[in-house]
Amino acid sequence: MANGGGYGWALAAGFNAALAAISAKFFAPPLLKYGMVILFNVTMWGCYVNSLKALSSLQATVTNFAANFISSGLAGYFLFDEPLPSKWFAGASLIILGVFVLSKSSIEEKQSSD
Repeated sequence: MANGGGYGWALAAGFNAALAAISAKFFAPPLLKYGMVILFNVTMWGCYVNSLKALSSLQATVTNFAANFISSGLAGYFLFDEPLPSKWFAGASLIILGVFVLSKSSIEEKQSSD
């Protein structure tokens, strides 16, 4: 599996983690609320495990975290009218930059060790 697929799985894992948090706030009936949280968390773990098959644990974890952070923040803004101050955007930009730096450094290490 190519690294691109691994990043896709890691992004899907982060997005599903955010959906679990959103569903805990969105749905009123407790049975539906907990069912959706469990469903999204199980899906998140499946995606995360698949991302670990193609990426290093550091790449998978950081990409998952970044996707979760950004999608949770945007969902809070669009669904729950939470403010997103400029500090949030600065932090999100640094997280995305960190994901790129870590992914490039891990690829270069693997190529030089071969």
